[in-house]
Amino acid sequence: MKIIRTLAFMGCAVLLTTGCKKFLDINNDPNNPLTVNESLMLSPVEVATASMVMGGAGNSSTEVISYWMQHLSLNQQSPNLESYFMTSVDVNNAWSYTLYTTIFQNLQVMNNQATAAKRYQYVAIGKTLFAYNLAFTTDLWNNIPYSEAFKMPQVTKPKYDSQESIYNVIQQMLDSALYYMDQPASKIAPGEDDFIYQGDMDQWRKLVYTLKARYYLRLTKAPGHIAAQQADNALAALAKGFGGNIDNAAVPYPGTGNTSNPWYAITRAASGGVVLGQSFVDSLKIRKDPRLPIIATKNSNGEYVGRNVNDAPVSDLKMLSTINSFYAGATAKLFLMTYSEALFLKAEATFIKQGAAAAEPVYRDAIAAHMSMLGVEPAAQQAYIASRPALDAANAIQQIITEKYIADFLSPEAYNDWRRTGYPQLKPYTGSTSKGIPRRWPYPAVEELTNPQPDQKATINDRVWWDTNN
Repeated sequence: MKIIRTLAFMGCAVLLTTGCKKFLDINNDPNNPLTVNESLMLSPVEVATASMVMGGAGNSSTEVISYWMQHLSLNQQSPNLESYFMTSVDVNNAWSYTLYTTIFQNLQVMNNQATAAKRYQYVAIGKTLFAYNLAFTTDLWNNIPYSEAFKMPQVTKPKYDSQESIYNVIQQMLDSALYYMDQPASKIAPGEDDFIYQGDMDQWRKLVYTLKARYYLRLTKAPGHIAAQQADNALAALAKGFGGNIDNAAVPYPGTGNTSNPWYAITRAASGGVVLGQSFVDSLKIRKDPRLPIIATKNSNGEYVGRNVNDAPVSDLKMLSTINSFYAGATAKLFLMTYSEALFLKAEATFIKQGAAAAEPVYRDAIAAHMSMLGVEPAAQQAYIASRPALDAANAIQQIITEKYIADFLSPEAYNDWRRTGYPQLKPYTGSTSKGIPRRWPYPAVEELTNPQPDQKATINDRVWWDTNN
């Protein structure tokens, strides 16, 4: 399978500053830039995006965020990442190696190269992935380099653009992706090198519209934005977005050698103690949620037991539940966007515009969509959904976002929604000097050293621009 070759290829091909004789049968002249076909660039960037944004790989966003959101717990003595002990050194690789070098730089090269060659479908995918990663980056760090970030060697210390301007760029970039999707297809077009949709522009178009809705609703409480207008924009986009689980955007993993799902490696017994969070497990047990056995494994006593961050580490990890195979199996997919999220977005936007009664059926469809994705039997779905309280003006946002939190298991969207709405209501770790659950990531040490900027004074307790919820 091509994905096996690509995962091994990532260590060399995605870094255009180096050559890799094993996979590229050329000699890289250091005085001339290396030209790599778009078909060899797209796959590694898709895998890097999935691993960074959705996979538990090397302090990826989702690993750390899933501790803070109490989906997961780390069976280690505090202080650690779970107990909010995060330094500027901890985020060096995420920023410098993965995002700005492996992902952004290569997407920039791919987009420019494909535009010049009139391979517009590659441009469309590239701009979609760029916008996706740009949103992820600014959501963690607020103001970030963009407008001057890719002008080396002319600009060696790029300025930081405001998060407000970055969100404008994101929507513009997604609109540009839609434009390029409608351009004539080239003889050289994405196919098996596109792990997400195999070059299907209709599917990519649905993803773009669904992403636009996600980013419109992100700004419901942002300064200068009106929730009703953001909801209108989201609903208009969703009308052209995902229509079923068949549309889910996911990267598959073959599961052999070094091609396993990233969560598989860090949830095995000898991997360092990544287990389920107690509050998350207990909430599913209290609700009699039929997704629990699909999400979690039983411990050695046949029970579902999560860990609380305040607990001392256990000596035997078999006493705790960990992530089950749907999310952490060797061949499990990483989902970049799902139909259930699209429906939760629609439920929230519908509530904002039309009230609880109109949002109710969409909210229940959203729960069902996630359960169907996990393979829950229809009868169990119906019983659970019937047990949920009806939405009303007072509880609608809490109910929608709390259910979305379950569907967004191991997704940074759970963190974004928590910051934006305050739901679900989580009890922070009490032994930290942090003022509660962190609101953002610190800027990386390497950036402070090589590109000092006033923004870098921000701490993990400072809020990003759109985070105004009290």
